[in-house]
Amino acid sequence: MAEKATSGEKPADDKKSSGPNQGEGDYASAKVYRDHQREFNESGKAGEKAREAEKAFDGKEGDALRRAEEEGKRRSHGEDPLLKKPKH
Repeated sequence: MAEKATSGEKPADDKKSSGPNQGEGDYASAKVYRDHQREFNESGKAGEKAREAEKAFDGKEGDALRRAEEEGKRRSHGEDPLLKKPKH
């Protein structure tokens, strides 16, 4: 068990990992995320989930979903301009 921090010190096990996948980004976790996204997309379930979301939006959950969407937009810094940049 790690010792308690005193006078503003961090416990020894609270330090960032010095492993090869840590630092600016956790490459191992990013790879797992990408792999799961690819598997989901290839599973054919994306269309099914989109239809479920549309039904929820049009159903009794719609008001709450629209409020959540608006809240997200208020916190947004806008659309990423690179998404609209023409590809060469």
